[in-house]
Amino acid sequence: METNNISENGIPKRRALGKGLEELFNSEILDYSAVEERIVNETPKEEITNIKLSELRPNPYQPRKVLDEEALQELANSIREHGVFQPIIVKRSIKGYEIIAGERRVKASELAGLDEIPAIIRDFSDTEMMEIALLENLQRENLTAIEEAGAYKKLQETLGITQEELATRLGKSRSHITNMLGLLSLPDDIQEDINHKKISMGHARVLSKLDNIDQQRELENRILEEGISVRQLEALTQEPNITKLNPQKKKTIHKEYSYLEDELSERLGTRVTVKKNKMEIFFVNDSDLSRILELLNIEVGR
Repeated sequence: METNNISENGIPKRRALGKGLEELFNSEILDYSAVEERIVNETPKEEITNIKLSELRPNPYQPRKVLDEEALQELANSIREHGVFQPIIVKRSIKGYEIIAGERRVKASELAGLDEIPAIIRDFSDTEMMEIALLENLQRENLTAIEEAGAYKKLQETLGITQEELATRLGKSRSHITNMLGLLSLPDDIQEDINHKKISMGHARVLSKLDNIDQQRELENRILEEGISVRQLEALTQEPNITKLNPQKKKTIHKEYSYLEDELSERLGTRVTVKKNKMEIFFVNDSDLSRILELLNIEVGR
């Protein structure tokens, strides 16, 4: 009989979770949904317990700062009518529990007037807490552009991999990762405006390529006051008085559809390859596929 997987208080030590995380972060493609599904499916019903919402604390590594109030209310209405469909995952802390996965379910449950929520208790290291929170939000939630960029940066630093490797493992295009990380160089006030959707991702991407903060703020004011388009903003940045960030000559790529691949990859936030009479759009999981279909305005009945 094995005993090394049992902690002093009788709770299994990372039986499903540790194995899942190890496989997740050593796999070619990072897929949070597969790991969470495995954790839930391999957890005996008797180990799923109801925890008081008042005992829960946010994950300190949670990248999300801004919540969509309308979507949260919709989830609260669903929980009020049907209950919480899937248990959250938590870690014991000095005072109560820290949320590892499922913060939106917790917030929505509070709005729905619940006192408790079903939860799976597991033992996480700080690194695992950060990794799983970042992946859940990147692959399951609609982060703001700044939150998404911050998650990419933390994930890249934690895994110790290059932007190219991160793009491959997340099923994203390299240009998407690079452009998102570039947003973190913008001044805090402009990042805040991006978070609150005062300016679009397209505008933000153009501003992030400038090397002068005053010029960035001046052009952002024109976006807010005059409503100039992304194309108009790009034209303004070509003026000789505008300082670009590390200007580099574009490499000449002798590929017929390279321009189309770049444009589609940027718009869809994923890797796209175009060959003669064939186009491939990459996705990580069903959730990522649904996101892409929504961007393409495609409704598919099941």
